[in-house]
Amino acid sequence: MENLATKSLEELESYYQGEKEFETQYGFFASGGREYIVKTPLTPMPWANILTNPDYGCVISQTGCGYSWWKNSVMCRLTRWVQDLVTEEWGKFIYLRDNKDGDYWSLFYKPCQTQFDKFEVRYGLGYVVYHTEYKGIESTVTLFVPPDAPLEVWKVKLRNLSDEERSLSIFTYLEWCLGNSEDIHREFQRTFIETSFDENLNAIFATKRKIPVPGFISTGLKEYPGDGFHSVNVPPAGYEGDKRNFFGLYNTAMNPQAVVEGRLKNKVGKWNDSIASLQVNISFKPDEVKEIVFLLGYDQGKEETARLIKHYSDLNNVKEALQRTVNFWEEFVSPLKVETPDPAFNILSNYWLRYQAIAGRIWARTAYYQYSGGYGFRDQLQDSLVFLPLKPELTKKQILLHARHQFTDGAVYHWWHPLTEMGAKTNMTDDLLWMPYLALFYLDETGDYSILDEEVPYVDAPDQEETLYQHCIRAIELVLSRFSPRGLPLIGEGDWNDGMSAVGLNWKGESIWLGHFLYGILNRFAEVCRYKNDEERADNYLQRAKDLKKAINEHGWDGEWYIRATRDDGKPIGSKSCEEGKIFLNAQTWAVINDTADEDRKVQAMESVEKVLLKDYGPILFYPAYKRPDPMIGYLSRYAPGVRENGGVYTHAACWAIQAECILKNADMAYEMYSRVCPVKRGMNPDLYWVEPYVTPGNTDGPDSENYGRGGWTWYTGSGAWLFHVSINWILGIRAEKDGLRIDPCIPKTWEKFRLTRTFRGTVYEIEVENPQGVTSGVKEISIDGKKLDGNLIPVIGDGKSHQVKVVMGNR
Repeated sequence: MENLATKSLEELESYYQGEKEFETQYGFFASGGREYIVKTPLTPMPWANILTNPDYGCVISQTGCGYSWWKNSVMCRLTRWVQDLVTEEWGKFIYLRDNKDGDYWSLFYKPCQTQFDKFEVRYGLGYVVYHTEYKGIESTVTLFVPPDAPLEVWKVKLRNLSDEERSLSIFTYLEWCLGNSEDIHREFQRTFIETSFDENLNAIFATKRKIPVPGFISTGLKEYPGDGFHSVNVPPAGYEGDKRNFFGLYNTAMNPQAVVEGRLKNKVGKWNDSIASLQVNISFKPDEVKEIVFLLGYDQGKEETARLIKHYSDLNNVKEALQRTVNFWEEFVSPLKVETPDPAFNILSNYWLRYQAIAGRIWARTAYYQYSGGYGFRDQLQDSLVFLPLKPELTKKQILLHARHQFTDGAVYHWWHPLTEMGAKTNMTDDLLWMPYLALFYLDETGDYSILDEEVPYVDAPDQEETLYQHCIRAIELVLSRFSPRGLPLIGEGDWNDGMSAVGLNWKGESIWLGHFLYGILNRFAEVCRYKNDEERADNYLQRAKDLKKAINEHGWDGEWYIRATRDDGKPIGSKSCEEGKIFLNAQTWAVINDTADEDRKVQAMESVEKVLLKDYGPILFYPAYKRPDPMIGYLSRYAPGVRENGGVYTHAACWAIQAECILKNADMAYEMYSRVCPVKRGMNPDLYWVEPYVTPGNTDGPDSENYGRGGWTWYTGSGAWLFHVSINWILGIRAEKDGLRIDPCIPKTWEKFRLTRTFRGTVYEIEVENPQGVTSGVKEISIDGKKLDGNLIPVIGDGKSHQVKVVMGNR
């Protein structure tokens, strides 16, 4: 696999000349899958990339639209952006004006919709290179967010391809938000923003005055008022802080008055509709190259911001920072590498699923279809699965962060916003259980039981610190206290599926899926209780699990599958007796995953999934879709039939179906399901699929939709981490357990071999799996450094060295 860390900046910023994989009319994978090259701005939907570090980030699409933020993409949005995925009109733009004839164009496709002579956008992990040619000018705009600075870099490189000297002007444009992105009452909010210009730093500064608007005012949305800056590394010919001056009255971003006239008016202050625009004039001879660096960032204070501007105004420092950014992401993903006969599997597993989960879900917590900014208690906990084979200490950090957002009664915030710490305490009944669930995975990966003794406070008792173990106990005990007379957990405002928001509002509705989920946690956490010498609790959890399994099978089995839930009025959901929503996916898959069903029912439940729910583009969440809103179900029934949770393929849940098939050793079916949801493969029919082929969609329209097969809600979805987890742990079958690495492949019989390099508890294992008999599962022989091993569990070595593991599949 090619390592981009060895590429020169010149190679990175040149038109791509290497091998192309999975090419369509819109683009292709390059550099061994590490990059995606977009060939045209006219993709079926916006195809975006996310550039971020843990604090600062930006989103940019192939048209050049997007937005920036600091720490929270909703509460502290730096630049204005309006979600319109059809017209795509909002972003941070760069114009180029020919001063000889007055013609002008944008260096991105938007806003001028320039018909470029050449066009290429290179998406990589941590960077975007926007490469175009027009009117004899070659433009390369390289954008990236350094791993350790609250800013983004726009390095603009222009080459004069013509045979005459050219005089050009560059104009940048962005509109300040500096607070809550949702507050669209601009005439109110603009009165709090002021701008200034610093001649020494070549920078426009903007601040939003900090006294909050009272909540009883109609636009008094909570926010974190921020400060921003926009600078250039040469003295500008002009600057502008007033939108009216830049556009002129009634003009648009396609024909702004300042660009048409070729000058800015140098107006800043407190009385404007505040923007930032910088003008740089350049002249250059034929084949001459000019490079200009613009910065956009969060102003953390005068001295620190001045230092950053001066540092990144040096072109050599910018080039070093770009290389450092590329290296940062390369090193982040390098502890685990796979090589299989399926190049799509390799591309996703080695690069894009990890990047999607880390950059998009955990750090940015935003995208194009959904911008959250907040942490979902269950959401980012599950996403942190991606860190385990890479940097498990970050999974630990995520678990402890979420523990701080629990209440003393065991309940948790369903979501909360960093910076403001505003959160929602709800009656969702699964959120709190994901904390012990992830703790169990962390223990398997690291053997670090000291995490259980980490002391963390509660939301409603900041001075009361208790161990993570006690936090987990409080969560489990609260769920155990909310059971029906039949011995099943109550669903409350919803379990994993937020859209089932009205099923149990009166605390009578039951959740079979939550029963499956809780059963597995009780059994596994009982072992942790024994480790903590909490024997009585361990015995209690095992007994409660036994009783729960009995209740699930007595009241939840519908003849060929498990029902999903019961409503407050006692009627079942997910039963043959239902007109709509007859069978739900999660109620079947988790019966297998957590072993609540006997072997016959496991097989029968998954056969029902394959017969009823498995469609052309993966297993749908349930069938048939609801055709009209049902006040006893919840808001999922408001969606159009086949859309999102209402009978669509919900990729997150589809990953669990793949895992269930692997547990049953149905390797061909598991791989078939994988292939049907795989975005790389779906992307080969882009005019049907529409969305990016390099990240997973949250959903794909189901058969009840007139847009059957269309993807949606990409990037910001928990399916990125889960598809990565299922691919490595269950299809390749190499997963961490308490006592070592389990080797348990479940692969297509056509795979002759695969390789995986994985770090586990400080030791590197270079694993080569051969399949000479063409089987789908079963391990015949394992050797470590030439020494045969009994069984298929590699014991913990922990010597910090590298070891060669040879696996031969087949029957012993």
